[in-house]
Amino acid sequence: MTSTPNEHGIRVRRATAADSDAVLLITNAGFGVSAEPADPHEFGIFPLTQALVAVDGDRVVGYSAARPQTVTVPGERTVTVETIANVAVAPTHRRRGILRALYTEQHRRTEAAGLPITMFTASQGGIYGRFGYAPAIIEHDIVVERAGAGFLPTAPNPGGVELVPMAVARQLIPEIYQRWQRRTPGAQQRPEIAWARRFDEPGRRRGGGTELYAFVHPDGYALYRYHRRPTESAVEVVEMRAVTADANAGLWRALLALELFDRVEAVVEPGDPLPYLLADPRQVRTVGRRDSLWLRVMDVPAALTARGYRGDLDVVLAVRDPFREAGGTFALRVRDGVAECAPTDRTADAELDIDVLGGMYLGAHPARGFAAANRLRIGDPALLNALDFAFGSERDAVLGWFF
Repeated sequence: MTSTPNEHGIRVRRATAADSDAVLLITNAGFGVSAEPADPHEFGIFPLTQALVAVDGDRVVGYSAARPQTVTVPGERTVTVETIANVAVAPTHRRRGILRALYTEQHRRTEAAGLPITMFTASQGGIYGRFGYAPAIIEHDIVVERAGAGFLPTAPNPGGVELVPMAVARQLIPEIYQRWQRRTPGAQQRPEIAWARRFDEPGRRRGGGTELYAFVHPDGYALYRYHRRPTESAVEVVEMRAVTADANAGLWRALLALELFDRVEAVVEPGDPLPYLLADPRQVRTVGRRDSLWLRVMDVPAALTARGYRGDLDVVLAVRDPFREAGGTFALRVRDGVAECAPTDRTADAELDIDVLGGMYLGAHPARGFAAANRLRIGDPALLNALDFAFGSERDAVLGWFF
């Protein structure tokens, strides 16, 4: 497969093993990393021969990788989606339509495969809306000043947490993750090679910290490392997953008991209950808020019927797609959490671009926020409230593992 050259002479074709050095040069330069051809994880999760390259003559000047993944959606359901990764364009070839050419071919392939959603983790936030994507998961960076972080007398103290060797953690943690993933919107099934990348992390990716340590609870785990800096010491929580509230409370108690360190740094979902466990919630400071996943709906009826809903709903949506042809007018009817959705000739109750639908899909962004920004246009306040409630989720959406 080789596309017709665009106006700048750029063609897109399937990558081959012979492209590996050129692809690594582009991605290392683009993301500021230092992966090597011999790195066993580099093309393991996203095989090179399933990727696309953009070429200027014989020179590789752009790259895009993709693979299907199974992801949990609201209602504790799962759906197979296309995930895109490592999109890079040579800095010498900006403004030549390379990203659009790669995405046009990638999305054509996704449509041919019949996958209802595409998603990726984005390095930049200002360039993907025109392709129909929106942020779909939000995460918070927090810092906890450990010395002042005392627990309330009423806070759960369930116990059950153990400090275990990493060899033991590696055996226990994947099963806990699977149980957590099955109930958490946005979380993906995790292949063995992704676990290997987590546990076999090279020193250059530790940010100056130590190797990993592990706390394990029967229903949760926390992977963390230590940092000793010139002016402070810190515990960095690299990954924490809790299936139950008791596991969450027990893991936080263990992490905040690491007395030789000044602070604990973590990335959490917006609804993490830690501030409510502490006598002084100000000891938990949110120092950053960012998206961790971008999502695009490729097939509106298939995507909307794949997830569950919190309330009944009858609405006709007029969806505009600025990049592909997934838009149209659709009747969405939900009863007891189960949706029916099909094209219709009925008059629309609400108008929105397809990126807004992607932003609402996992429940992270409320419909009322898009309505206030005039990105969701709906005249009936009661219908807006019903739409807002139905698209919400009982659990925060969380990215299972970074790709």
